[in-house]
Amino acid sequence: MIEFAWYPVWRRNFLVWKKLAGPSLLGNLADPLLYMLGLGYGLGRLLPEVEGVPYLNFLAAGMLAYSVMNSASFETLYSAFSRMHVQKTWDAILNTPLTLKDVVLGELFWATSKSLLSGVAILLVIAALGLYADIRLLLALLPVALLTGFCFAGLGLAINAVSPNYDFFMYYFTLAITPMVLLGGVFYPPSALPDWLGGIAAWLPLTHAVELARPLVLGRVPEDIALHVLALLAYGAVGYAAALALTRRRLLK
Repeated sequence: MIEFAWYPVWRRNFLVWKKLAGPSLLGNLADPLLYMLGLGYGLGRLLPEVEGVPYLNFLAAGMLAYSVMNSASFETLYSAFSRMHVQKTWDAILNTPLTLKDVVLGELFWATSKSLLSGVAILLVIAALGLYADIRLLLALLPVALLTGFCFAGLGLAINAVSPNYDFFMYYFTLAITPMVLLGGVFYPPSALPDWLGGIAAWLPLTHAVELARPLVLGRVPEDIALHVLALLAYGAVGYAAALALTRRRLLK
């Protein structure tokens, strides 16, 4: 077995992305930035402080997690599906000494890397607007973004493995991503939810990402760090394992 055999897949995706890096980053960043600035300044003027801080500061961490989630999800769904099903890039790679495991791992690490770039961009906006309390804690958001990207890259690849077409992704976004955005603490604290709904929200992967990111932006050390880190790793690992098994059944049957 070739060590780091997934790297050529990662590098191939990076070289293709580099040609269209500008539009790609704009597409991933425009939505969260508009939400952060529009809601943060607009709705923020109508709201009192949330958990003792201005609403824009409260919202910033949620939008970082949201941006990373979106980037990883779009890369492992629309882009990976194109390479797997439409362009047949995966089939071509499988005619080399690389295995399906190398391909799926390369896609996983590439989506994680790309989503980290989106997180860094939002992080720079947070820093530029002075929305942080402690620069040292703010830098700790980088591994949080990496974990979040890994989590949603694994989940996205699992959905990609069973998708018959692009339209199928709307089920995932409508039934999984949208509820996570609304319930995961991006726009308001989970404590505002009814107990039964808050109990559901506590299990969502985006909730774990926000619970790590928000205290760091607000100048506090997160509580239950190990729990949130393990949850994100578990979601990503289970997603990857499911993606590998389901993709193998799809391509190599």
